[in-house]
Amino acid sequence: MCRIAGIVNKNFQPEAILSAVQEMCNALQHGGPDDEGFFVSKEDSVVFGNRRLALQDLSMNGHQPMHYKDRYTITYNGELYNFPDLKKELVSLGHTFQNQTDTEVVLAAFAQWDTHAFARFNGMYAFALYDALKRCVYLVRDAAGIKPVYYSTSSGGLSFASEVRAMKKLPDLPEASANWPIYLLAYGHIPEPITTMKHIVPLHKGCFLAYNCVSGKSSLQSYAHYSYSSTVKNKNESLGKIDDLLQASVRRQLISDAPLGVFLSGGVDSSIITTIAAKYQGTNLHTISLDFREEAFSEKKYQDILTEQISCTKSQHVLTENEFHASFPSILDAMDMPGCDGINTWFISKLARNKGLKAVLSGVGGDELFGGYPSFARMKKVALLKKLPGDILNSTKNSERAAMRRLPYLRIEGMVGTYLFLRGHYTPNEIARQLNVDEREVWNVLQDLPVINKIKTNAGDKAAWMEFNMYMQNQLLRDADVMGMAHGVEIRVPFLDDEFIRFVNKVDPTIKYAVPGTKTLLIDAFRKRIPREIYERPKMGFTFPFASWLKKSDYAENLLTNGNAYTKSSYTRFKEGRLHWSHLMSLIILRKNGLC
Repeated sequence: MCRIAGIVNKNFQPEAILSAVQEMCNALQHGGPDDEGFFVSKEDSVVFGNRRLALQDLSMNGHQPMHYKDRYTITYNGELYNFPDLKKELVSLGHTFQNQTDTEVVLAAFAQWDTHAFARFNGMYAFALYDALKRCVYLVRDAAGIKPVYYSTSSGGLSFASEVRAMKKLPDLPEASANWPIYLLAYGHIPEPITTMKHIVPLHKGCFLAYNCVSGKSSLQSYAHYSYSSTVKNKNESLGKIDDLLQASVRRQLISDAPLGVFLSGGVDSSIITTIAAKYQGTNLHTISLDFREEAFSEKKYQDILTEQISCTKSQHVLTENEFHASFPSILDAMDMPGCDGINTWFISKLARNKGLKAVLSGVGGDELFGGYPSFARMKKVALLKKLPGDILNSTKNSERAAMRRLPYLRIEGMVGTYLFLRGHYTPNEIARQLNVDEREVWNVLQDLPVINKIKTNAGDKAAWMEFNMYMQNQLLRDADVMGMAHGVEIRVPFLDDEFIRFVNKVDPTIKYAVPGTKTLLIDAFRKRIPREIYERPKMGFTFPFASWLKKSDYAENLLTNGNAYTKSSYTRFKEGRLHWSHLMSLIILRKNGLC
């Protein structure tokens, strides 16, 4: 796992490009603390940079950028979980290998199958690959969008990096986007394909960008995507296949030459992943958990129930209010793209690193695939509400109830309106007052988000599509990547294994979401292996006693009490218990950037 950066641009001298890429890599050092490397092609004005977090073949044989057959060069961020099988196939086809990394397998696969290789990959990755013969650079992102890469083609060339903050080091400094505060206040994060910078966008998942170094022309192509069907209609078949495929996924993702562990919250998803990992790791398994003195937020009881059932090394850290206050400014600095959450991931990743771990397995994806959120039970009601006339929907915008205030969002067609009604933070009129802009401008911006609007499937799979492609994509996966790599920790997500996703998406929704919001099918598949207390417990989000802690934060108070009138009134509402802490986080971020 690494951080990558690069520039291809004939308008600049290679020396100047190299200096810029070195600056970009300096900004990414936290995510690749083990090694640094650069590649320069003077002929095509290509410079690749890499900051390495060594997990496979810890020797210098894994140094990047890596070369193959004097033709191909790659800067690679990710894990290719099916690389042992691909390597065997490639050896049978005559390829030879100089190291034990998956990086070299990616190069050999491309040499063998060209861009058709990408569809054969099962993993999480974002990489740039230079073909010196074709004089072309390929920028590639995994099908589930687990690993990010951002790029720009606005300056007569191609620039890319693992984080937006590195792009600010470009020779022609990009402009800030004027609209990102609107998206942040509406969503609580910046939804793809929006970023905080003009002309800088994330590469869409399951896509590759081909950039011709000679002509300067680029093309964007899809090589993989996920769809829903109802072809698997037998529950017993579903249970057996879910068991087999998830076990295979966990087994693949335990491959590492560096210390590896599992995040254990005490919930269903992390408990299933931990139980499977224990089967293959035995006493070598290391579980990482957070606990709190505040009893209402403590999950220690459930963590202990599971760890007593398996043999493992257990690390539990009691996170205190004082530690939160001391770390809060650093956590905000660690954010690349603004978001209202991720603080929990920052702390548990810090604990993992302090325990000597470089990689951890996480339960992200279980709720999205199996219907674990309230949205799965609300989609039919949303469909009925959407039929109300716009003036009736709009009449509720000043209601005292947050859900009623969000009803006007249903005027926006498709999944954007549905998402903002179900998960939105501030409403357009609230955003307009906060940013001192016209409410019509807010509506225009939010309606302009290029998200697929019409999902032609059942209510359950519509909810799954929304949670998978909007909430998980823009919040959970970004948190996992940025906050994990802030400590040099790679977070792996077995539920998002390519084979596993494709099978679950085939299961008939009447089986998959039999009781919406409960993940019954997933629980049934592992009911005999995880303790009853865990799967019968009330659902609890992976969170902190944030509300009470933020009320005592001097840092937050200093920011918010110096804001505009609406910021001050929002802070008062929060202290009175009338505003959720995550909604306050957006205001803290805006104030930190001097924007309200």
